[in-house]
Amino acid sequence: MMPINRTYAPIQAFVDELARCGMRNAVTCPGSRNAPIALSLAADERIDAISVLDERSAGFVALGIAKATRRPVAITCTSGTAAANLLPAVVEARESSVPLIVLTADRPPELRDVGAGQAIDQIKLFGSFVKWFAEVGTHPPGRATAVHFRGLACRAWFTSEDGRPGPVHLNFPLREPLAPAPEQLDPEPWQGRPDGRPWVTVTDTPGDPSPTVIELLEREVLEAERGAIVCGPTLEPVAVPAARLAAATGWPLLAEPTSCARCGAHDRSHVVAHYDVLLRSERFAAAHRPDLVIRVGDTPTSKPLRAWLAGSRQVVIDKGSTWHEPTRVAERIVATAADSTLELLAAALEERERPARSSWLASWRAADAVVPPELAAAPDPFEPKAYAALADVLPDGAIVWLGSSMPVRDVEAFFPQSGRSLRFLSNRGANGIDGTVSSAVGAALCGPDPCVLLTGELGLLHDLGGLLVARRHNADLRVVCVNNGGGGIFDFLPVSQHADPALYEEHIVTPAGVDLAAVASLAGLAHVLAETPDDVRRAISGPALIEVRTDREDSVRLHRELYARVDAALSDALTLA
Repeated sequence: MMPINRTYAPIQAFVDELARCGMRNAVTCPGSRNAPIALSLAADERIDAISVLDERSAGFVALGIAKATRRPVAITCTSGTAAANLLPAVVEARESSVPLIVLTADRPPELRDVGAGQAIDQIKLFGSFVKWFAEVGTHPPGRATAVHFRGLACRAWFTSEDGRPGPVHLNFPLREPLAPAPEQLDPEPWQGRPDGRPWVTVTDTPGDPSPTVIELLEREVLEAERGAIVCGPTLEPVAVPAARLAAATGWPLLAEPTSCARCGAHDRSHVVAHYDVLLRSERFAAAHRPDLVIRVGDTPTSKPLRAWLAGSRQVVIDKGSTWHEPTRVAERIVATAADSTLELLAAALEERERPARSSWLASWRAADAVVPPELAAAPDPFEPKAYAALADVLPDGAIVWLGSSMPVRDVEAFFPQSGRSLRFLSNRGANGIDGTVSSAVGAALCGPDPCVLLTGELGLLHDLGGLLVARRHNADLRVVCVNNGGGGIFDFLPVSQHADPALYEEHIVTPAGVDLAAVASLAGLAHVLAETPDDVRRAISGPALIEVRTDREDSVRLHRELYARVDAALSDALTLA
């Protein structure tokens, strides 16, 4: 390492240490005070540094990269409100277990609280939303400073990914020189450990369950005649072990899309994709009350599923012990790694050769098969049909980013299981629509596989800066945007029935009236108007903004008519329960 000057040398050591730990991606925002951090990240050949103009967008780009790569990503910005604009992404990272390393530049102590420009109180700026905060301090050049900065980098890396991953925040008060003007510095004191090793490594304790835990879970499963496995949003690779456990128990596997258990090359013979629609039927839900539910990952979005879970015995496998259990009825939380716990439990049950209650699984599978033809019979244009159409055409490895509001709900309810290895991602930690486009762009910039964003027009317009990032970095982003003239989800809620219609339209639904063809032109994307599933399938082959125009009133009516038709068609499945 060749240090540049007294300001840059500690930052160079810090960045070198992040790269030694395994950092491969960073996001930078323009600024003078953070120039030493941004330029040091960009100069390191081991790190792919992406420049984003707007801090709010940049935070979500970093979040999307971290979700897609499953490893910590650095995000840096200058001081003042620039740092405050990272808060939404930090909140989402905290709530959805995403490892971010937030590096904010700050004025040194002598320029704080004296009227200097871009100087706000940045100490613990993000409060309890970060796992760890460090005020880095100002230090003279030398070996002690190098050790301090290298140790901080290692702690930041391992803290962000340890246990339940999340964001960490380091605040850097930086003095002049902020420009990379060379000074005469001895390089020796700034060097790291030989052979490229990190200054500090952390050896995690095993997250695998003990034999006692497996015996306890085995006993509970054996005592339950009718059970279910629910896979919710998770970053753990649970698809294969969950499928193995479902086969060993003979239970249905209710697979939320972002669990990655619904789609892929693994055994899907027990997967139930349309549980949200099925559990809207009071007859079906009452006839399919389980003796035990084993749940992994966070709780899925589906309200019917949550209501069903609230009346069921539950065992939650949660390595981070985060109590992600809004029903508050779970009897046991098993704080172990989900993949190994499911594998070991399945192996134990396989040795028992326990006869499965085939009619229980058959009733779920028969009911699940009712939904696709009823969906196909709905008239066009209809949002769930546009989303489900992608199952036939997306290539293996494609990332599908689900916007909050209606897209994530419609995909959970209607997207079929598929043998294609599709990765579904979404910002469902804090459930906001902010940063939707930027997050998808971050995922799209991670590798060769295309990224498809499913969003409503308000989510798209809320984050137009993300489209500029996609254009600037030539991201392979395909956007399917349902344009229903406002926040269509509110029409499904009681507020639509009780509010003054004019006030409801202006202040709740907030139709924007923006021409999406002009938006596509701004982003350098082709604009395609799609009315049918076949239109969507043809248009998805390359980067484009695919607009599906629907009517909000029609959408509510078509959803409810579809639920009613499915309910009426469930008689055969109910006889098997």
